Amino acid sequence: MTTIIIFIAILGVLIFVHELGHFVVARRNGIRADEFGFGFPPRIFGIQRYGDKDGKNKKWRIIFGRRDGDGDNEAKDRQEIKNKGYEKGTIYSLNWIPLGGFVKIKGENGEGKNEPDSFVSKSAWTRIKVLAAGVTMNFILAWFLIAVVMVLGIPEAMNSEIISPDSKIQISGISADSPAENMGLKVGDEILLTQPEYKIEKLEDIKNYIDKKKGQEIVLQIKRGQKTLELKGFPRIESVENQGALGIAYTQIEMKKYPIHIAIWESFKSVFELIWMMLSALYLIIKNLVTGSGNAGMEVAGPVGIVMLTSQVASLGLVYLLQFVAILSINLGLINILPIPALDGGRILFILIEKIKGSPVSQKIEQSFHFVFFALLILLMVFITYRDILNLFK
Repeated sequence: MTTIIIFIAILGVLIFVHELGHFVVARRNGIRADEFGFGFPPRIFGIQRYGDKDGKNKKWRIIFGRRDGDGDNEAKDRQEIKNKGYEKGTIYSLNWIPLGGFVKIKGENGEGKNEPDSFVSKSAWTRIKVLAAGVTMNFILAWFLIAVVMVLGIPEAMNSEIISPDSKIQISGISADSPAENMGLKVGDEILLTQPEYKIEKLEDIKNYIDKKKGQEIVLQIKRGQKTLELKGFPRIESVENQGALGIAYTQIEMKKYPIHIAIWESFKSVFELIWMMLSALYLIIKNLVTGSGNAGMEVAGPVGIVMLTSQVASLGLVYLLQFVAILSINLGLINILPIPALDGGRILFILIEKIKGSPVSQKIEQSFHFVFFALLILLMVFITYRDILNLFK
């Protein structure tokens, strides 16, 4: 339950920040936003500012529930707005489903072409800025989170073979169907320096300890979060290619803290490095899909897979969780900017087509593309979730 709450909170922050980007840039460019909500409807309550068109006599009112006007005060406010010709501002709402947020932008579905406060009436560049703002906010969030991690202390790999007293030995990889996987080891587990009948002082000592136990039962003391565990298994007598007898990769990790001014610059560079790494991985997936080689897309995780990853990362501590959220934020931004209909990048693509051909694409055609690709994305998500659930029972 704790993991699910953490996952919902993470997803909520990522989506809310994304929608906040759309909202702020839309308002700064004179586009009306009818509602900006935290969470998804149905609405719990909302507040709205209203008053004269010239900015005078501004008032705030509260809207309870989904409908505006159910209460006596709401009906009174609506009547005042009607009688005096007041303008209504954005409704800032709190909603029942805590999965991020949303923004209702006037004209996002093609209405109000001749109205100056409509999205569709704005220039191509302004519309692109509004659509790209969500992705930009996801990248900025990742930048901020990584900077915080660097100030608090970021885990960094050390090259030294001699184990420092201020460092820890952390499992960085586990091979599939290996003795390590069978004995329950997980990525992020810390190998304690004192093992049964053996003391570890160098990285090489771990390999020697495992090799001496080939074909015999091994007891490995590890730390997982705040728990110390003893896990038992049998290292292979004959090692598999590119794997050791146990099937683990490990590295020496030390927590390094950065001054704020250096953390800001280093985290900025880290964001671009992560973007490049993710784009490279995406390129390989697409390449494998086109050529029919490799397990294209099999590394992709759906909501269930991300929940399981959240559980593992949260057990390692706050800095690891913040890093994980930063990576998810970048991932969300990159996915949204892809030129696929139903995503922000797809909508930007139609605006660029409009600029090239000199006239807007038919709203009917564009909406059809968005609908079809949205349905395909939902089907893909269902498939990935189904596969994640199957993996839980393997």
